[in-house]
Amino acid sequence: MTPRVLLVNPPVYDFTAYDFWLKPYGMLSVAGRLRGRAELHLFDYMDRLHPALEEGQRTKSGEWGRGKFHSVEIERPEVYRGVERRYHRWGVPCEAFQTFIEERGPFDFCLVQTVMTYWYPGVREVIDDVRRLSPACKIVLGGAYATLCPQHARSLGPDLVIEGLDAGPLWEFLGVAPNQDELPLYDLYPALETGVLKLSDGCPFRCTYCSVPSVYPRFESRGLSRSIREFKQLVSLGARNIAFYDDALLYKPDEVLLPFLDEIQRRGHHVNLHTPNALNARFITREIAGAMVSAGFRTFYLGFESSADGWQKKHGAKVYSHELERAMENLRAAGADLRNATAYLIFAHPHGTEQNVRVSMEYAHSLGLRVMLSEFSPIPGTPDGEACRGIVDLDEPLMHNKSVFPLIHLGRERVREIKDLCRSLNSALAV
Repeated sequence: MTPRVLLVNPPVYDFTAYDFWLKPYGMLSVAGRLRGRAELHLFDYMDRLHPALEEGQRTKSGEWGRGKFHSVEIERPEVYRGVERRYHRWGVPCEAFQTFIEERGPFDFCLVQTVMTYWYPGVREVIDDVRRLSPACKIVLGGAYATLCPQHARSLGPDLVIEGLDAGPLWEFLGVAPNQDELPLYDLYPALETGVLKLSDGCPFRCTYCSVPSVYPRFESRGLSRSIREFKQLVSLGARNIAFYDDALLYKPDEVLLPFLDEIQRRGHHVNLHTPNALNARFITREIAGAMVSAGFRTFYLGFESSADGWQKKHGAKVYSHELERAMENLRAAGADLRNATAYLIFAHPHGTEQNVRVSMEYAHSLGLRVMLSEFSPIPGTPDGEACRGIVDLDEPLMHNKSVFPLIHLGRERVREIKDLCRSLNSALAV
């Protein structure tokens, strides 16, 4: 008998959220391998084009396909009682999901995508609704939260938690042999403005604040043929903005990125390409900058973190100031619109006194870069996250929240001072 499988990307419970080309790529990729072998139904709470959203709840996309999520303000969890900020539930209203289950259920299995560890309240909401409305359904959690906090994820009551990348336990649990050649299940979206793509998995760097090595132990290319097929699929479904979710998009460019860009240009595809997952400026040569601009890259997010060489050496040595400067020169020479170039800087790092955030921000600004603060999230299992056990309770994933940790670690006034400087510097570039 063909199993009936419900796929869910949960709502987000947080202080802030924005559709920064957000798609449940991991779940869609896994579900694609079940195409033709299971009856598949998708409910993506974070789809801003979801048909269940009413006219007043649906937000328009801004430049490059990004936009605000529908949200309602809710009461803060008890652990946030000292955080004087508004807390929201972001995404499609829960009533729409309940109606979806009542109309299409019951289901045999429910696969739930997880992302940020501190977004688990949304996962819990999904589990509670499925248990109540389709009680025989077996629930499976996978993704970053399930991998980084498996014990906590099990406490929510799923039937199976998939840790890491090995999907073998999932296929066995479902009783289905997957078709590894199938593409992600984007075709279940009624409308698709944006899509995401990965040419590779993992990262060769071992930055002390990053969870990527815990999820992807080694860097691996996905292969040109596969990547082109996924790209063509997104274009055919109407996506006009495609974001790369690679953690090291520019690593081994002659094997990965450059052949891909050559091929999509040869085929005459014209879409807007984006890099939300921090490009490593060290690898932006004149050749790569030219290839990216020619192929249609519109936004350039560069991982910088700090201009302090000593701090960089201790925490990953990913990129130094002179390398960022050279990258900007190469992008400028290639004709990139540098109004869409942004530098990520870590803020509220536990060793932030060595990082010199203010000087780093002003340096990035002097190069013509917008600054985006990457507020530090203490991720368990990472060296820098573990160093925060004396500051917050790492066993409570809500305390990994990037909006909360800076306030606890630095205090409200220091956070306001740095954020005001960031806004001031970015406003000066816009003049």
